[in-house]
Amino acid sequence: MAERVLVAMSGGVDSSVAAARLVRQGYDVVGATLHLWDYPDDGTVRGRCCAPEDVHDARRVADRLEIPHYAFDRRELFAERIVAPFVEAYLSGQTPSPCSSCNRGVKLGELFGIAERLGASRIATGHYARRVERDGTVELWRGQDPSKDQSYFLYMLGAEALEKLMFPLGESSKLEVRSEARELGLPGAEKGESQELCFVPNGRYDAFIEERAGTRLRPGPIVDHDGRVVGEHRGVHRFTVGQRKNLGVALGERAYVVGVEAETATVRLGPRSELACSGARLENVTLAAGVRLPCRAAVQVRYRAKPMPCEVRAAADGAELAFDAPIAAVVKGQHAVLYDGDRVLGGGTIVDATRSQPGESAA
Repeated sequence: MAERVLVAMSGGVDSSVAAARLVRQGYDVVGATLHLWDYPDDGTVRGRCCAPEDVHDARRVADRLEIPHYAFDRRELFAERIVAPFVEAYLSGQTPSPCSSCNRGVKLGELFGIAERLGASRIATGHYARRVERDGTVELWRGQDPSKDQSYFLYMLGAEALEKLMFPLGESSKLEVRSEARELGLPGAEKGESQELCFVPNGRYDAFIEERAGTRLRPGPIVDHDGRVVGEHRGVHRFTVGQRKNLGVALGERAYVVGVEAETATVRLGPRSELACSGARLENVTLAAGVRLPCRAAVQVRYRAKPMPCEVRAAADGAELAFDAPIAAVVKGQHAVLYDGDRVLGGGTIVDATRSQPGESAA
């Protein structure tokens, strides 16, 4: 009897091809779609995911592949665990990374439970990441296509989860996957990719937060490098450390947001040199099997950041990073993910950053 695999299907090209490959390999494939969010039905939102329309698209693919498909309503859970903390983080001056939190707190957790109910021994997703078995353990590695690698969002996966997970696209490029979808005639083969958060697909984080913040929005001052008030803002949620556009002021020289202080509703501007950080402190740290601290690693402080060498040391409430060379804009709320080459060693949430000494430039 063929092994049953539950495939997370979003209705997009990646998860559709992942399902098709497993069918071709002889697995007993079952598709599942989590309905997480709704959008206005006025045509103003494009590139959405996790909505009723995507359930329909996933079901069309399942029909094409002749596999069963189930949809599960998890909107309340998503709003509670992802959307509400997202809003709170911005109001507190942080810049969250909800995709990693969603994988940890909603998607994978729910899929493991659903798989058990449906008699599936394994779960597959359309992530561009690799699962490598070595020396009796299962490791998470970067996807083969560096432009699509999504291991950053999966760093929290432990050995037990990796034992049951499959990443059918890990060795492929996006170009290969889309070409395969066309050859198979899969519905959605030409479907575009969302470039924004699934619940803020138009990219207007400020408007999204303002709709939900109520009376918690606080205007405040924008100050320059010397502490002089150079402007006013309508809320710290409109700013993130490292930002240099849409500041609402003109200083006559290039300026960046170098500090967001929610307690005083103050946004501080300064030159790029003030963004340089020599280290960071992490909480909610997860380490891969066999990884012990202290250790050396290459750290990625945001999704598209260049990995930079660092020393990782244990701390009372997580871990501390000491960068070999200063890194610019290490932002509270983002995830720092640790690598050894292509292997994911673990990571955690950035809760503080150490400013570099004057004169040190950042990468």
